[in-house]
Amino acid sequence: MEEQNYMRTDVAKSAASWPAIIAGAFVAAGASLILLALGSGLGLAAVSGWGSFAMKTAIWLIVMQWVSAGLGGYIAGRLRTRWIGTHAHEVFFRDTAHGLVTWAVATVVVAAVIGGSLTSMTGGRGRADSPASPYASYGVDKLFRPAHGADATGTNDPRLEAGHIMASAVATGGIGDADRAYLADVVSAKAAISQAEAQKRVDDWVSSAESARKAAAKASIYTALSLLIGAFIASVSAALGGRLRDEHP
Repeated sequence: MEEQNYMRTDVAKSAASWPAIIAGAFVAAGASLILLALGSGLGLAAVSGWGSFAMKTAIWLIVMQWVSAGLGGYIAGRLRTRWIGTHAHEVFFRDTAHGLVTWAVATVVVAAVIGGSLTSMTGGRGRADSPASPYASYGVDKLFRPAHGADATGTNDPRLEAGHIMASAVATGGIGDADRAYLADVVSAKAAISQAEAQKRVDDWVSSAESARKAAAKASIYTALSLLIGAFIASVSAALGGRLRDEHP
């Protein structure tokens, strides 16, 4: 009978201190947005689609996660409900779990805010026939720029097809010889330039697309690394905050 009552009590009461988790998550999210704005102002959080992924940006991503996750996890640990009569190992597990959940909630909040901001900024300018990205639009415009400012000949605008070829090159990591030759012929006719100059424009453009693909790959890798570091720091900080909470009730 006693065992049955104990099991009912254990099931009815959750070990999660959600007010502490939510508070820590908002602190972490707020710190992330502050650091993101600061990094953007200092030029540390900018990634150019046609440039290289700077190591300073990778370091700043890690610093952002380290600081924000540390603050959020510590707040969650200090504010969580004190567990009476719970084994020390179980307390440690619960604290680290609180930190991990706090980090996860904060990450979702920040991702939603940033995603909403990007959608708001690009939604008003998007068109169904536009190339894959603003960088693609710029690259296509340069590709078909007349040599001496003369109007391009022909009635069909090849920018859309060229944008599709560029998007495919970025996604697959390369462009076939047939596409290169086709683009060079179109550029030569459309921009009224020699075949050699048109081929050079195409080659430079493809090289820029390859740089964009490599930069995007590096950004993804370092973003994932910074998130893993943030999850670890949040868990450790929550354990530290919970320990101090128990030592000074």
